[in-house]
Amino acid sequence: MAFKHIQQTFIDYIKNPLEPLPVGTDARHMQVYRDLFYNNIYGFVSNAFPVLKSLYGPNDWGRVVDKFFQTHDCQSPIFVDIAGEFMHFLQQQDAKYLRFPFELELAHYEWQELVVAVASNEDSQNVLQADELAQYPMMLAGFTAVVSYQYPVHKISPDFLPQAVSTPAHNFCIYRDIDDEVQFLQLTPLAAQALFLLKQHSYDLRELSAAITALYPNIASDIIYSGLTALLTPIAAMGILRKTHAVN
Repeated sequence: MAFKHIQQTFIDYIKNPLEPLPVGTDARHMQVYRDLFYNNIYGFVSNAFPVLKSLYGPNDWGRVVDKFFQTHDCQSPIFVDIAGEFMHFLQQQDAKYLRFPFELELAHYEWQELVVAVASNEDSQNVLQADELAQYPMMLAGFTAVVSYQYPVHKISPDFLPQAVSTPAHNFCIYRDIDDEVQFLQLTPLAAQALFLLKQHSYDLRELSAAITALYPNIASDIIYSGLTALLTPIAAMGILRKTHAVN
């Protein structure tokens, strides 16, 4: 029997003990393996999504993890990757499967916190200082995320379960501070747009001002330039902007 077939029957049984036992094994030993795999997955998912887990009773949360364990093919054993796979699993479910209208946004918010927490550090020589804003094109550091949600995901708890979207959207820059602790900076719509652009591409201050002015034509360009300077000065002080080459 081909090794790949044996391997697949092993995986099938680990996921669902109603499947046939792999050749040369017995139920008692396979249950030990299954418990080991399942408990690892349960622990990874629960630790990655603590707020979401708190909204479910233990049995209901167990059923969610059971379905994920049995039906979703994870491509990586790494903790952060499994959390991402769980996020994708939730996105693939029918709306009626999800208990809360904000569930996908809350899960994404918690997942992004983990992604930022484990993102690689970068060369400190490229840190843009606040007094260099006009001298270099800049981008947000890799250990940041700029996200926007229709629900106030940062307030959700068992005691606060919003049932309707709120306006305006809730925008955040998630980043690591100098002590490598994850922090959340709430943003205005204009600030969120500026940081989203800086997450995608490198801009110098005037280029960024022009891009934002095109999006907000009713605001004078000099006001936007001043506003961006005021926005980015404390953000540079956080150590989360990176410079590229000098402006000519």
